[in-house]
Amino acid sequence: MKHLLELSNNPYNAVDFDKIRAENFIPALKEAIQLADEEILKYKKITEIDFDSCILKLEEVSEKVDYIATIFYALYAANATKEIQEISEEVSSLLTKFSNNITLDSEVFEKVKKCYEVKGELSLTSEQEKVLESYYLDFTRNGALLNEEDKTILRDIDEKLSTLNLKFSKNVLDATNAFELHIQDEKQLQGLPESSVEAAKELANSKNKEGWIFTLQYPSYIPFITYCDDPELREKMARAAGEKAFGGEFDNQKNIIEIVSLKEKRAHLLGFENHADFVLQKRMAQSPHKVFSFLDDLLEKALPAAQKEKKRIEDMAGKPLDRWDVTYYSEKLKKKELDLDEEMLRPYFKLENVVKGVFDVAHKLYGIKFQQIDVPVYHPEVKAYKVLDEKDEYVGLFYTDFFPRETKRGGAWMTELFGQGHFQGEVRRPHISIVCNFTKPTASKPSLLTFNEVTTLFHEFGHALHGLLTQCQYRKLSGTSVFWDFVELPSQIMENWVQEKDCLDLFAVHYETGEKMPVELIEKIKKSGKFLQGLATIRQLSFGLVDMAWHTSKANEINDVVKFEREHMSKADVFSPIEGSCFSTAFSHIFAGGYSAGYYSYKWAEVLDADAFDFFKQKGIFNKEVANKFKTFILEKGGTEHPMELYKKFRGSEPKVEALLKRAGLS
Repeated sequence: MKHLLELSNNPYNAVDFDKIRAENFIPALKEAIQLADEEILKYKKITEIDFDSCILKLEEVSEKVDYIATIFYALYAANATKEIQEISEEVSSLLTKFSNNITLDSEVFEKVKKCYEVKGELSLTSEQEKVLESYYLDFTRNGALLNEEDKTILRDIDEKLSTLNLKFSKNVLDATNAFELHIQDEKQLQGLPESSVEAAKELANSKNKEGWIFTLQYPSYIPFITYCDDPELREKMARAAGEKAFGGEFDNQKNIIEIVSLKEKRAHLLGFENHADFVLQKRMAQSPHKVFSFLDDLLEKALPAAQKEKKRIEDMAGKPLDRWDVTYYSEKLKKKELDLDEEMLRPYFKLENVVKGVFDVAHKLYGIKFQQIDVPVYHPEVKAYKVLDEKDEYVGLFYTDFFPRETKRGGAWMTELFGQGHFQGEVRRPHISIVCNFTKPTASKPSLLTFNEVTTLFHEFGHALHGLLTQCQYRKLSGTSVFWDFVELPSQIMENWVQEKDCLDLFAVHYETGEKMPVELIEKIKKSGKFLQGLATIRQLSFGLVDMAWHTSKANEINDVVKFEREHMSKADVFSPIEGSCFSTAFSHIFAGGYSAGYYSYKWAEVLDADAFDFFKQKGIFNKEVANKFKTFILEKGGTEHPMELYKKFRGSEPKVEALLKRAGLS
C-alpha cells in the first residue's frame, strides 16, 4: 500500500508497478483521502489571503489522492485485469465524493474566492494568475455557488455519471472481447495478407483451436475488412463491429440515455442551456452555434468531393456498395489509381525502426534524446525511457505500450502517469505514456506496421511531447491541460512528418534488406494523403455532428438511440448504415472519455495543424527556428495563456482554413 502513498525510490521516482496490487488501491485511497481531509481542516483555518496559502496549499492537499487516481485509471485503460475491474466502481465513487467534498465546500471556496477578488494586489506571475482564475472558474463550474439542496443533487449526479462512464467502457471492452470469427476453411482466407493470416493462426493456437481466429481488435479487424475477398465474411465482421455493445449482455443504449440525461440536468443546475454549452465555456469554439457552423461549413466543402469519390468506388466495383464493401473496394481503387497497396508499405515500417525514427525526429526538432532504462512497468510489453535535453539534463520519463490484449481498451492514447508541476514541495518533471493497439509480431515476422499505425504512433507521440516538454510550474496548467480544441494541435501536426521524404529516410527501411523506401513509393504516400479525403472528412464530421446532437438535444425527447443517431449523422453519410448496427453504443470518446461535446476538436485542430505545418514547410520541416517557436509557444506553455494568443505568437497570425482544404485536396 505504501507504494501508492509515497513516491518510489526508483530512478526518477518511477512508479512501483512491480509492487502495486489491485487490492492495494482501496485501502491506499481511503488513507490518502483521510490525510487530505485532515489537511483541509488545517486549510480552513488559514487566515492569510495569498497565492501560496489559498491556491498552492489547496493543490497540495490532493497530491496523494491524485497520484493514486492517475495510476489506477492508467491501469484501468491499459491493463484492466478482472481484479482492477472489480474495484473500479468503488474507486470511482470514492474519488467523485472526495472531489465534490472539496469543490462544494463553502469554506474552501470562500478562500479561493477572496484570493480571486484581490488578485490585482498580490503581485502574481502571469502563470499564477492563470492558475488562480482556473481554480475559481472550476469551483463555480462544479457547483460552488449552488445552494445546499442543489449541491446534494449535483453530488448524486456526479456519482451516477462516474459509475455510468465505467459501465459504458467495460461494456465496450467486454463486447469487443466476446466476438471471434473462427475460420477453418483455408479458402475463406483469400485476399488476406500473410501477416494477418499468421497472426490469426497464432491466436487460434493460443486458444487450442484449429484454423484461424479474427477479432474486433483493430490489428485483426482492419486488414480483414480491407482485404478479405469473401463478402459474406466481411459482412459478418462489419455487423459484429456495428453491433458492439448494442443489444445483448453488454448493451449500452440505456447507459447512453441516462448519461446524456444526467449531463443535461447537471448543466441546467449550473445555469447552462445544455451540456455542450457548459463544456464550450472553456473551449476555443466557445458556443454550440459556432461548432455547428464550423462543422456545416466543412461539410458543405467536403460533401461534393465525397459523393464523387463514392461514384468512383462504385464504378470500379460495378455495383452499389454495402457498408462492408466500402473499405475493400476503396483499397482496390487506391491500388488501381495510385498503384499503392498498404501491404507494400509494411516491410518498411518495422516497429522498432519507427520508434527510433520518431525519437530521431524529436531530436532533430527539439534536441531531446530517449534512452531505454530498467524501471518497473505494468506489463512485460511496456518499455520505459528517460528523456534528456541537449545539455543531458533530465526532461522526464516516457513509457510505450504498443500491442492489443484483452485487458486493454481499443484505440490509442497518451496518458500522464505523473504530471509536471509542484509535488511534495518541489517542481517535478513528468512521466508520460503512450498506449496503442498495433500489429503484433508473429513467429516469422517482427511487428510490421501499417501506414495508418505509423501515423497513429506519430500522433500519440505528439501528445507525449506536449506532456514532456512543458515548462509550467503548476500541475493545473501543465502539459496537455489546455482547451480541448487546442490539445490535438501538437499531436496532429506530427502526422504531417510521415509523408515527407526527409522524415521517412530516417527510419523507413526494408526490415529484411535494409534498403531505404524508394522515392517513387514515398511519392505515392504523398498522393495518398489526398486520396478519398472527401469521404474521410465527412466521416469525421459525422462523428462530430452526432456528438454535438447528443449534448445539445433535450434528453427527455430521445427514446430511440439508433433513430436519433441516424437522424443526426445522415447528412454526412453517403453510404447507407448497416441495419441492426449502432455507432454510439461504442463511442467511448464521448461517453467514457473526455470528448463529450468535443469531438469536433479533431477537425478544429486540423485547421491549426495544417496552417502550422505550412509554416514548417516554408522554412524546412526540420528548421530549428520554427521548431523552437513551436516548442516555446505551444509545447512549453500548457494552459498559461489563451491558445489563440499562443498560436499567433508562434505563427504570427490566426490560422487559415485554406491550408487544410489545400492539404486535403478539397479547395
